[in-house]
Amino acid sequence: MKSDTDLEISEATLPGTRFRLESAQDPDSEINSLQNYQISKNPSFTLAVKESPDGKKQAELVLEKSLDREQEPTYHLVLTAVDGGDPVRSGTAQIRIKITDVNDNSPVFTKQIYQISLRENLPNGSPVLQVTASDKDEGLNSRITYSFQSIPENTRKLFHLDADTGEIINTATLDFEEKKKYTLELKARDEGGLTGHCKIEIEILDENDNSPEVIILSVSSPIPEDSPPGTVIALIKALDPDSGQNGEISCHIQHYFPFLIISFSN
Repeated sequence: MKSDTDLEISEATLPGTRFRLESAQDPDSEINSLQNYQISKNPSFTLAVKESPDGKKQAELVLEKSLDREQEPTYHLVLTAVDGGDPVRSGTAQIRIKITDVNDNSPVFTKQIYQISLRENLPNGSPVLQVTASDKDEGLNSRITYSFQSIPENTRKLFHLDADTGEIINTATLDFEEKKKYTLELKARDEGGLTGHCKIEIEILDENDNSPEVIILSVSSPIPEDSPPGTVIALIKALDPDSGQNGEISCHIQHYFPFLIISFSN
């Protein structure tokens, strides 16, 4: 037979498609000449042999089922040509098939939901998170860019996303007292236009960055000298916008006076 054959077939090729193969040469005549072709056993291709009016045999490779480059990127088949002599003589040729890619896979993030915690007052430009998406296609079909999706403008001003690496940094000060949680929606898009999505849930952790504020609600002055113990002299309100232990307040009088502060909460 002639030299080996190299074919490139798109994974989008429909079953039933035929590929003409080079004919084998046999200088013998009649029964001793080429009589048939055979193909090595494989799951995707069969062989069809057509006979022209002059009796010549032509082999065609027939695709029997859909191809998937991500599952089977190449095929190596052996084509055998046999004559009708006694004994039978045969020749073989290699058929190397490369399955070419189409953009049939969407990007997939490593997580559907990322959950992280950040301390408020994080310095601007600090790393927040790096997301990663993968695409089973190859070449340009697997190249991914990242972007925010459906993000309020005031939230978008706080975070920057690198479109190529998926790294997120903060671009403004995060303030627990202003907002305690953020949800970011991200999109990964390949060069063929297919997309994948994920969410990032960010919890802002409180720091003790606020001093207590003391407000005098009412005060009685002057005070009669015969006022009995327990007489209310003033109402004082103390506030601290921090949370947890950072927001707990205790009040006391710095110097000795005949007064007592009693604490209560609403």
